[in-house]
This record gives sequence, C-alpha cells and structure tokens, in this order.
Amino acid sequence: MITYWQLIKNGLLPLNSYEKGCVVNVTDPTHNELNTLRTTLNIQEDFLTDVMDVDERSRLEIEDGNLLIIYRIPVHNQENGIPFTTIPLGIVLSKNNLVIICQSNNEVLQDFFSRSSKNIIIENKTDLILNLFIRTTLFYHRYLKQINRQTNLIEHDLEKSTKNKELHKLLKMEKCLVYFTTSLSSNELLIAKFRNSKLLQHSDSTADLLDEAIIENKQAIDMAHIYSDIQSGMMDAFASVISNNLNIVMKQLTIITIILMIPTLIASFFGMNIPNKLEHNSFAFMGIIGASFLLSAIGVVLFRKKKWM
Repeated sequence: MITYWQLIKNGLLPLNSYEKGCVVNVTDPTHNELNTLRTTLNIQEDFLTDVMDVDERSRLEIEDGNLLIIYRIPVHNQENGIPFTTIPLGIVLSKNNLVIICQSNNEVLQDFFSRSSKNIIIENKTDLILNLFIRTTLFYHRYLKQINRQTNLIEHDLEKSTKNKELHKLLKMEKCLVYFTTSLSSNELLIAKFRNSKLLQHSDSTADLLDEAIIENKQAIDMAHIYSDIQSGMMDAFASVISNNLNIVMKQLTIITIILMIPTLIASFFGMNIPNKLEHNSFAFMGIIGASFLLSAIGVVLFRKKKWM
C-alpha cells in the first residue's frame, strides 16, 4: 500500500496522489507498487531487496546524492511462535522526496502517521526522520514492558510446574529480547552515523531531536539488557525448580507405594496355600485387615515424623 503525505510545519497532511517533494509511505508493497518505486521514484533494486530481507541489519549509505537508511523496528507477530521481533524499515532521502518503505504493516508506522498529522512540529525532512526514530524507540519500550509482564505470568506458572511447557514460553521471551538488543545496538550505530551525515539539514530542533533519539535508544538498550539478564537467571533457577518439583512428586509416589505394599505383603503371607493355623478361625480375615491398616498407619506416622510427606 502506498500513501502520499505533504510535509507541513505542524505535521503531515494526506494527499490523494503523488506530488513532487511529498513524503511517500509504502507498507506491504505489491509487485506493481515495487515497480512504481523503481520507475517513478528511482529507488534502486538492491535497496528494495535489502528492505524486503527480514534479516537485514541497520545501516546508512549515500549513493548518487541520496541518503539510504535501513532501520530496525519492532513488530508484534504471533505467526512464527515468537510474539515480538524486528524487521527492517527502509528510508530514502533525496532532494525531492522522502520515501519510507516497510515489508509489512506494523503499529509503528500506523501510529507515526496518525500522530504526525496532528501534533508533531516538523521543520524539515530530517526532523521527520528523527521523529520516526524516536517513535520507533518508544514502541521498543512499550513491547519490552509487555515482554516483562508476560514473563511475570510465566514465572507464576513455573512455580508449580513439573513440565517444560513454561520453559519453552520463557525461551521465546528471551529470543524476543535477543532480537531487540541486537536491533537496538545496530540502530545506535546508525544514529551516530546519521549525526555526521552531510546531507542532513541541521537546526536547533534537529540537534534536540538527535539528542532525544540517542537517549531514548540508550534507555531501550539498557532495559533490554536488564530484562535479558533477569530472564537468563530465571531460566536457570526455574530449570532447577522443575527438577526439584519432579523429585518431590517421585518421592511422594514412592512413599505411597511403600505404604500400599504393607497390606499387600501381609495378604500375600496369609494367602499362601499352606497351613497357618488361621484358616479355620472366623475372625482371621478381620484380624488380617486390621493388622494391615495398623501397620500402614504406623508407616504413615513414621514418614510424617521424618517429614517425608
């Protein structure tokens, strides 16, 4: 899908068609839309291929007077079993246009363009890019908090678990943090290069936005590292907890087996096909049953005194 926006000082206004100098937003492009980017907007084929590659790292290049940026953004996705991951966002800044390209629909761009049309002061295209960086980092913060909340829920389930299901869930959360940490670190290097780019329009607002983008990205990195360290320790601890819970269950089953073995043993002795002087006693059956219950009760008392059950 391609949308066109006019850059004004108070934000962005939607346009019905392409105009020279406008901002072009492209998400989940079709084959025809990719051809439009190549022909009408002169976007290089190699750059489009890189943007469509989910594993492409953040980078900044200058080719033919155009500033080419690939920036990693967070997305919420349940399709691959991992709730949060990152994908590349392509930005092309030329003398005439600013083109933003992403391989799939995402909350970052949806939120950015809805907010930018209302209450963001933008003096130039550089400020727009920096506002996009800042908005992206805020989504990193939001998703990191959601990861932490989901981790707390998994932790509650793990306290009584004897299976690996919860550990698998925790492992997925840790994978999300690895993706976030790697992407945020590469974004940090990109912002540092972005500061020194010769194609940027520098102003007081640009300097302030650059500082804010760096600070927000650094905070997100620190938060991701903290959560990752906590989860690593948690996984080790709860792996031991699951093993200990399993040992407790096995111990309880063993105690129950021993207690049940007592009446079985007594019944086996008196059930042998040999004289035992009780075969003609009318109270033999009740006596054997009573002795079985008594010895089983003594076994339970002994186990309780030793705190084995």
